Amino acid sequence: MKLRFDRKYMPIAATVLVALIIYFIVGAVYPNFLSLRVFVNFFRDNAFLGVIAVGMTLVIISGGIDLSVGSMIAFVGILCATLIEKKSMNPLLAFGIAMACGSLIGFCMGCLIQIFKGPPFIVTLSGMFFCRGLANVISLESIPIYNPLFKRIMRFGIVLSGNIKVPTTVLVFFAVLVVFLYVAHFTKFGRNVYAIGGSSQSALLMGLRIGRAKILVYTLSGLLSSLAGVVYILNTPAGNSLSGIGTELDAIACVVIGGTLLSGGVGYLAGTFIGVLIQAIIKTFLTFSSLSTWWTKIAIGVLIMIFILLQRFLSQVSVLFRTKAEVIIKRPGAAVGAVPKG
Repeated sequence: MKLRFDRKYMPIAATVLVALIIYFIVGAVYPNFLSLRVFVNFFRDNAFLGVIAVGMTLVIISGGIDLSVGSMIAFVGILCATLIEKKSMNPLLAFGIAMACGSLIGFCMGCLIQIFKGPPFIVTLSGMFFCRGLANVISLESIPIYNPLFKRIMRFGIVLSGNIKVPTTVLVFFAVLVVFLYVAHFTKFGRNVYAIGGSSQSALLMGLRIGRAKILVYTLSGLLSSLAGVVYILNTPAGNSLSGIGTELDAIACVVIGGTLLSGGVGYLAGTFIGVLIQAIIKTFLTFSSLSTWWTKIAIGVLIMIFILLQRFLSQVSVLFRTKAEVIIKRPGAAVGAVPKG
């Protein structure tokens, strides 16, 4: 039996290969880099980015973009800190209120995009300023969180070995990833999102409810970015109106590196996971080597250009193969079911 590799999985295969190459090259230079503690810290420090990137993947697959996610972290963080510390609210209730607010903002942006035909870039840019403004209105000062229940949630984790454990933030990220892997690939909503990104006009002609699906995509992005805000303050127990600056670009970078096309219709949540891991590996390497963190931006910029060129090359190859197949089919006697001569 012959095993054939589907070309559509080439971007994600390239992402995995790049991650392995970087990981083991750095591990050869710094042996401690390959330790379990460092590997767990990849996800501990980037769990909030991973949660945002999951929502961003759905948005980009649908053919849109969401620039409000970084500001949402700041808004949710400062809102939760204010409710918990200044209003003495139960942390779980504060988290619920903050995530409800995030979902409502996402829903409103989805309605503006779908019903009023607002360009996603402009609408979500407005959402970015709106959320950042709300964060600054609530408090210009950083608000530390000392609530005992909050501290217990923050310290919870699954022990792997000795004093190494998988913290709450990483567990939340993995749970979100598993749930949305199922949603994207095994539900009607997920199939609709891919169809909308491929061609919204064709999806409409097929009778799909693209309006409902598109609004839900932005609502889920708002929900996940607000959840990322909760994850962020669990990692750094304080709310700050300056949190999350530039995070939307990091999330987009993870999505693109993971093999998702910015034009929509093609994307991989598993690839986004590897994209987050690549960013974590690069950041940790720079910490080990004591280099400036700006090298992270340079490395990610180079990787994005490489993967965009790879996607362009693969799309041209696919068109070439499709054209050749059509020519062969149109040849006399090449029709399916044709009776061979003789």
